[in-house]
Amino acid sequence: SFIHIGALSRTGQIRPFDKRADGLVVGEGGGVVVLKRLDDAIDEGDRVYAVIRGIGVSSDGRSGDVMAPSISGQCAAYSTAYQEAGVDPASISYLEAHGTATSVGDRTELASIRSFFGAPSAPLYGRSMGSLKSMIGHLLPAAGMASLIKTALALSNKVIPPTLHCDDPCDELADGPFHIASETRAWIQAPVRGPRRAAINAFGFGGINTHLIL
Repeated sequence: SFIHIGALSRTGQIRPFDKRADGLVVGEGGGVVVLKRLDDAIDEGDRVYAVIRGIGVSSDGRSGDVMAPSISGQCAAYSTAYQEAGVDPASISYLEAHGTATSVGDRTELASIRSFFGAPSAPLYGRSMGSLKSMIGHLLPAAGMASLIKTALALSNKVIPPTLHCDDPCDELADGPFHIASETRAWIQAPVRGPRRAAINAFGFGGINTHLIL
């Protein structure tokens, strides 16, 4: 159980990427989305919330135990997604992180983000990241779907959503490519940067890594 492996928050507060993070809080939920070919959706007059441009999946389950994610495995999923999408990782304005608020999970995810995306590419605009788990906890099998719905709505509404409880960001965020969005703000996009783009991280037990580009 999560209690025996020390993954649950002792304080009962989930704090993704905060120095005080001490584990996850389990929630329950489910979500449904309708996936269509873009041309079909347009022809049938559907409202398009977001377009999936690329998906990357990798497995590094043999590299560690159930709670030990791999930087190389996460970066492999990133690389596959951007190759499939044919877009520059620097064009991602918002990253919906996995953000479990476990010490090893958060540190590994931030290290993989820094390794793949590099240092800030331009100081003139911000690139934001966050985690829905700060609001509704870790929904386990439904966590990835919840992140997809949140990010699609953010793109559709042109709003950068906030992340809660990251009041004292961990040191690994300093000088990284993304900063934690602590407040809701309009998603302003200069035309020279092209369309708004977001990415989603969803990692599973035993080394399943997924990266989605919207």
